[in-house]
Formats: sequence, structure tokens, C-alpha cells
Amino acid sequence: MAKKVAFLQGNEAAAHGAIYAGCNFFAGYPITPSTEVAEVCSLELPKLGGKFIQMEDEIGAMAAILGASLAGSKVLTATSGPGLSLKQELIGYGCIAEIPCVIYNVMRGGPSTGMPTGPSQSDVMAAKWGTHGDHPAILLVPASVQETYEETIRAFNLSEKYRTPVMVMPDEIVAHMRERIVFPEKGEIEVVPRKAPTVPPEQYKPYDTSFGDVPPLASYGTGYKFHVTGLNKMQDGFPTTKAEIVQAEEERQVRKVNASVDDIVTFEEYLLDDAEVVVIAYGSTSRSARYAVNAAREQGIKAGMFRIKTFWPFPDKQIKALAGKVKGFVTPEMNLGMCAGEVERCAQGKVPVLGIFRVDGEPINPDQIVAKIKEVK
Repeated sequence: MAKKVAFLQGNEAAAHGAIYAGCNFFAGYPITPSTEVAEVCSLELPKLGGKFIQMEDEIGAMAAILGASLAGSKVLTATSGPGLSLKQELIGYGCIAEIPCVIYNVMRGGPSTGMPTGPSQSDVMAAKWGTHGDHPAILLVPASVQETYEETIRAFNLSEKYRTPVMVMPDEIVAHMRERIVFPEKGEIEVVPRKAPTVPPEQYKPYDTSFGDVPPLASYGTGYKFHVTGLNKMQDGFPTTKAEIVQAEEERQVRKVNASVDDIVTFEEYLLDDAEVVVIAYGSTSRSARYAVNAAREQGIKAGMFRIKTFWPFPDKQIKALAGKVKGFVTPEMNLGMCAGEVERCAQGKVPVLGIFRVDGEPINPDQIVAKIKEVK
């Protein structure tokens, strides 16, 4: 039997991917260039018994999905730059309270209102450092419509598996391009369920680390009563200021992600076996990078591409290994060097890192990348 095929926009694919993953609650506020996610969810979720709510603002949207998640729903919100800024306090709440949720953010020009219809890749640092304090961060950066669908499913799986907010950040080009997409059959892609408690309600503690770094999470309304707070807390969820408990809790929350990088971090290697110059790219820029690598090869230059699919945790191990084998890195990105700084940190001065930075609302084209590849000596 032939699979269902469609011609979809990236944002539309994200909404359908969320539904495949079991999303049954969406709360959001319209904002360019992510509104199509809300539009599709408003049409499709009610058909499946799910809920769609247009909130009064971005802060309310984030609060709504956290509450719905605690009630047992798989939840999604969609936004863009300024909306992400407004959500940050409650994203921090989701991190410390360990509430699974998915935030889909389409990167546009900024800061502030910036260029609402122009592409950018300048929110990747906000995904890790936008909310204050130490907290885990998982960020996926798809480069095609098909991948946006699949990475949205993976975002839900990771949020449930590690009990934490997960972000998906396509740039505006990926979000609004239309491409052929093949829908997977039910069960073809794994969908991770929430880990429920195995103890009776009277014995349940929402942050009981005897079950590991990711404690089971009960749902309100199922007979389990428990306390949730944005304060540092004990295993029963009630606040504490005891230094040793606070230290251990925060270290555990970060460790549950950092100790699982091999499970979380994904990437693509293209023509790296004999590469002397490696282009490190992500999102729509990686499409130009692939073309540029092929063009450089035609000119006798041994170029390759390392495509980042998971931006956080950053693929430190892989880039450090490459730094010991090549002559240099080229990092094209639609910001002023956010990825380049991380690559330089991983390269540890072993090889030069040459950046191509555009923030003018135009994509980086292959000719720019080829020219920069030729600068590597």
C-alpha cells in the first residue's frame, strides 16, 4: 500500500508531526512567521478530541501548555523571536519543575520586532541561555520539510523521555518553503510515552531520584496529589533552601541531558572521509553548504560538510575529532557568529574557523561559501 504523500509547508509539517507524536493540546498566540502551526492545529486537533486555545499573549500560551502537560497532555506552542523572549520565564519554570513540553520557534530577524518576514538563525543562544539560571537545553534545527515533521516527533519523544522542555527551531526559509513529504505509517516512527509512576498515590513523590535522574511523572486528575513549584525543592516537590539538596537537584537536572548526549545529539556527515575543509552548517544554510561543497569538489578542493541537526547539546565530541584531521572550518550562518563561537571552542585553536555572517534578511548563497572555502590555507 502506497504511503500518503503531500506538498506541505514546513510549519504545516510541524503541526502534523506533533499530532503523530500524540500532541493533544496546543496553546499559542499568532505571530509571523509561525502562525500556520496554530492554523493547522486549530483545524486538526478538535477532530481528534484534542484542544486548541488561542491565548491572550505569549506568556499565557506558555503557562497554558505547562498546566496541560501536568494534567497528562502532550503539548505544543509555536512562536517566533519576540514571543520566545516573552516565554522565557515560564520556560525556566518548565525546566526546574521538569514539565515535558515542545516549543516550536521560527527564527526571524531581530532583536525585538526586527524583520518579521525575513529569515534568521539568531535564536539558537536564546534556547540555551534565554532563561536565567542553570538548566538543561535541547534544541533541534531541521533543514527540510520532511525533517521538520520528523524532528517535531523527536522533540516530543525527548521531552517525555527527559522530562524537560524541548525546542524546535527552523529558520523562516525552512518554515515557509514547500516540499514533498511522505507521511509515515502509524507505528513506523517510535512515539515515546510518558513514564508513569509505579507506586501507589500515597507513596508517590514527583522528584523521587531513587528512580533515576528522570523521575516518573504522574498526571493531575488520576488520583495522584503532588506539589509543583518554581522554587528549588525536595523530592516531594515542596520548597527547600538546604544547600546540599539544591546543589544536587540542579546538577541532576543538567546531568540528565548532558549525560545522554549520544542519545540526543544527531548530525549529518557529507563527504568527510578525505575532506580538508569542512563547512559546519545548520538549517536552510546547510542546503547552500551542500551545493557549495559539491562545487568546490568540482574545482579540485577537498571540501565536506558537517550538518548540525541537534544544536543543543552541541556536538562537541564530533567537532573536536574533526579539528584534529582538517585544515580549517567554515561556518556560514544567518547571525553574527553564534555557531562559530561554539565551533571555535571545540576546535581549541587547532585549526582556523572562518565565518560567513548575514543578518540582512537574505540567505547565504553557495558562491559565498565556496569563496570562503578557498580562503582556508
